[in-house]
Order: sequence, then structure tokens, then C-alpha cells
Amino acid sequence: MGIPAIQKAAIGSYILKNICTGNRRFPLVLMLEPLFRCNLKCIGCGKIDYPEEILKRQLSVEECVDAAMECGAPVVSIPGGEPLLHPDMPRVVEELAKRKKFVYLCTNALLVKKRINEFKPSTYLTFNIHLDAMGAQHDKYTGLDGVFDRAVEAVRLLLSKGFRVTTNTTLFNGETPENAAKLLDFLASLGVEGLTISPGFDYEKATGGKDQFLEREATKNLFRGIFSLQNGRKWQFNHSSLYLDFLAGNQNYSCTPWGNPTKNIFGWQRPCYLLNDSYAQSYRELIEETDWERYGVGKDPRCSNCMVHCGFEPTAVVDAVRRPLKAMVVSMRGVRT
Repeated sequence: MGIPAIQKAAIGSYILKNICTGNRRFPLVLMLEPLFRCNLKCIGCGKIDYPEEILKRQLSVEECVDAAMECGAPVVSIPGGEPLLHPDMPRVVEELAKRKKFVYLCTNALLVKKRINEFKPSTYLTFNIHLDAMGAQHDKYTGLDGVFDRAVEAVRLLLSKGFRVTTNTTLFNGETPENAAKLLDFLASLGVEGLTISPGFDYEKATGGKDQFLEREATKNLFRGIFSLQNGRKWQFNHSSLYLDFLAGNQNYSCTPWGNPTKNIFGWQRPCYLLNDSYAQSYRELIEETDWERYGVGKDPRCSNCMVHCGFEPTAVVDAVRRPLKAMVVSMRGVRT
């Protein structure tokens, strides 16, 4: 399967336009968090670690649409919290799709069966289902028995109704290449469009204890191990080949924190989806008044172990557009292990 040609073309032309006009800092994906409340308590997520009065708040449909149009990113990822807890989420998706924004609705899938009839299949809508491990291990990560089976059921239901579906997997410390490969085999067998994969990162609000998260060298070793097992397997990743090569330690990239800007109930989060130093009240203020040179590996100690896609995928994607021959060689050759 893979990403539809219309989406590739829209993103490619958007990137080329910004490069040709000399715009150095432009967004690729808006991380839109319309609410923080959730029906799970997953390891590694600090979004629900707020008092009740904050968890009751949510962005309106108009605020969601305005944020997307204000920043101009061609893709809108809607995490949370759990976005299907938002009563107006179908309208949010519909309004964004009308404006030709490619929406990735990131959900733990517990409410998919209940709310599926409120959505319509569209090229502009993808359900991105959260699955971190097989069976009981995923249930352990989420803190609730039966979540894995319900998520798999939701994937099959969505596909049967004609929806675009991807999966989103975060790998934690202690994961083995063999177990990760089994999960990827299973997810690919479901017939999803693509697999999103990323190492767990110990940001300030993340729950679960520091020993749950991967340090930089451990991340490279894990992903080298995973990719060494890929031969003949039908893994269709929802990533650029250069980002996958980066995970295995073969590309030396700096983070692009403005590539996936975050808008939530407090405003535009500085500097990125995972680090929260302050909030800007407009996208322009975020871009123009943030001291971007303060952040990144070797600059801010909090960034030292980060290899997460929300920061490094934009770097890899822009590199692929600037140097398509390099990207083609890595794509054809595969990740060096």
C-alpha cells in the first residue's frame, strides 16, 4: 500500500516551494492536541498528568481549524489525550479535510467501534492506531487488559469500512529486535497502509521511570537489530528512508523542532512536542521569538537521547527533497546494519 500519490505530491511541492522561496523555518506536520484527557494511562505519556480542571478543557472546532490554517502545514496529526473523547472530533476532521489538510487521527482505538459511523472514509483522513507491543505486553504498557485485542479489532473494522489506517509504535528499553520484528510482521499482516515507529524518549512529564526509556546508543543498536531482520518481510514504514537510516546511526542529523509545531489548549508550545518551556500565543510568535539555537543534541542536555520522529523526520524529509539521489540510494539499498 503506502502513502497515496496525491499526499506525496502535495507535501513534495509544499517543501520545494518553501526551499525555493528561501523560507528556512516551515512546518511539515501540525501536532494538534485538542485535549489532554484520556481513557488510558500509558507508560511514557505525561499528557494526563494535569489537574481535573485542565483535563476538562478542550479546543473548539474553530480553534483547531484556525491553528491549522495559521501555521500552514500540509499534514495535521491529532494526538492527545485521546482525540475520540472530543465530542466534535468528526467536525474537526471534516473541516480540515475541506481545506485539503491530511489528517492523522492518533487513537488508542477503544472508542473506534462506538464512533466509526460519525466519520467518512477520505484520502484526507487516516486513523493512526497506537500499538506498542504484542498482546499482554501492550496491555501492560497501557495499564488496561484487553486493549491490544480491541485495537486489532478496530484496525480490521476501519479497513473493512474503507478507511486509511496506519499504526503507531513506540519502543521502550528492554525491547528486543526479535520481538519488535514479530510485532511489525503482525501489523503488516493486517493490511495497514504504513507503520510508524519511534524510540521512547524520557521527556520531563513522561511517566514510567527513566529505566523505561532508550538512550541514544541503545536506540541505534535496537534499530540496527530490527532492520537486520527485515529481509523478505513486508514492512511498509510511514517514514522516509533517511529517517530509518538515522535511527540505525547512519545519518548525522540535527533536530528540526519547528518542523512539527504543537498547538494545544495553552497555546503554541515551545520548543517542540516533547519539551515545554513556555507558550506563544500565535504561530508567528512561536517561529520568530523562540531561541531555536538553544535546543538540540549537544546544546540542551534534555535533548541528548532524543531520536524521536517528531523532531528528526522533518530533517530527513527535507534532506530527501534536497538530495533525492541520496534518498533513492538508501531506499533501494536499505538501512545499513
